[in-house]
Amino acid sequence: MTMRDVSVRLGGDRTGFLLIHGLGGTPTELRFVARALHRVGHTVHCPQLAGHCAGEAEILATGWRDWTQSVFDELERMREICDTVIVGGLSMGAVLAMHVAAQRPDQVDGLALYAPTFWYDGWSIPRYAFLLKWFINTPFGRRYRFVEREPYGLKDTRTRALVVSSLASGDSAEAGLLGTPSGSLKEMWDLIAITRRELHLVKCPALLVHPREDDIADLKNAFEIQRKLGGLVDAVILDDSYHLVTIDQQHEIVIERSLALASRLAKARMPALPLVAAE
Repeated sequence: MTMRDVSVRLGGDRTGFLLIHGLGGTPTELRFVARALHRVGHTVHCPQLAGHCAGEAEILATGWRDWTQSVFDELERMREICDTVIVGGLSMGAVLAMHVAAQRPDQVDGLALYAPTFWYDGWSIPRYAFLLKWFINTPFGRRYRFVEREPYGLKDTRTRALVVSSLASGDSAEAGLLGTPSGSLKEMWDLIAITRRELHLVKCPALLVHPREDDIADLKNAFEIQRKLGGLVDAVILDDSYHLVTIDQQHEIVIERSLALASRLAKARMPALPLVAAE
């Protein structure tokens, strides 16, 4: 399948957001947040991860190191034009953001973590799913595909219908892959294992947004991250969204809290006014 680059890069001021899509996903899943951040003047980049937005063969030809390199490359571009860079992501994109912050602490000023996923343990996930890790290297495991199912991470029925239509069209650049191959899941699990060991190294401020009713990743994913990150964490629990919080019906809250993080970082960068003694 021919791969085209659907990365999004919106120029703005010297405060930048580097937003990362999820496994088998696409920059499109970040479009509402990206546009809103850009409207108030910020620079926003949503890179297409290596091997994504094409077919199974392309994503299977890459692994977590390639996906990380995609983010490193974009981070270098943004550091050339921005004084402050907030790295964020959705689902596995949030895991990549934390990994990059641990590896490049001097280049990441803040984190915006949207429904970060360490385990596929939400209410829509089959109970037997945890067994896949044990069978990943068997003939059955190698043939397995994690196939998206209702409600497709969306509580908003209108947006869900649009996503289902895009998935049915087979346009992976627009809606991502309907089924994620087990080889890519294994790469994600390897990334997660490394990132969990690095959380204490991440000292920058973090926004952590997670839905209470996440159909893909239970709220305990967020609790572990909040507990183990080495910096201040602003935790927000959404009561009317499913997993894809950046396009679901409470995405405005995601935007507001992301802007609040940028404002706090901007204030922290302002030089203190000199004290003048009264005569």
